[in-house]
Amino acid sequence: MRELLLGAIPALRAFAFSLTYDLDRSDDLVQDTLVRAWTKSDSFQRGTNLYAWLFTILRNLFYSEQRKRKREVEDADGSIAGRLSSLPEQEVRVEMRAFEAALNTLPVPQREALVLVGAQSFTYEEAAAICGVAVGTVKSRVSRARLKLIALLGMEGSDDIGTGAVTRAALGNS
Repeated sequence: MRELLLGAIPALRAFAFSLTYDLDRSDDLVQDTLVRAWTKSDSFQRGTNLYAWLFTILRNLFYSEQRKRKREVEDADGSIAGRLSSLPEQEVRVEMRAFEAALNTLPVPQREALVLVGAQSFTYEEAAAICGVAVGTVKSRVSRARLKLIALLGMEGSDDIGTGAVTRAALGNS
């Protein structure tokens, strides 16, 4: 179990970061997920998808944390964070910033569905199990998220969805 949990860390970190956009918070979330998984390893059913089980734990911890943070100041449009960062010098960094900003405008349910299906390569069925919703709901969320990102990134009417690997991967067109 130890090796399996250690092998899942990169995917967990990516998913946690996509939810929090904060390296420290996402690392804490992954650590809490691993501790919870380790202490509850007897509840894991062998033969089932370990990643889906871990992502469900991580997602539940994230939403529990969100409920606790309701009284904190939100920076939904990124205006405060935008004033604290310097402009990137490389084109890839510019694209990544634009993509992150656009992704951050999506509602959390759409963003998590898109990340699970597009960036983490979970099937719609696996993503639905992780989110605790119907498969059709995940498909709808991914579709709406993709359309909104395409509009926000100015890619309407383009045959090639995005020019960068980050954008193509997240939209499921890698």
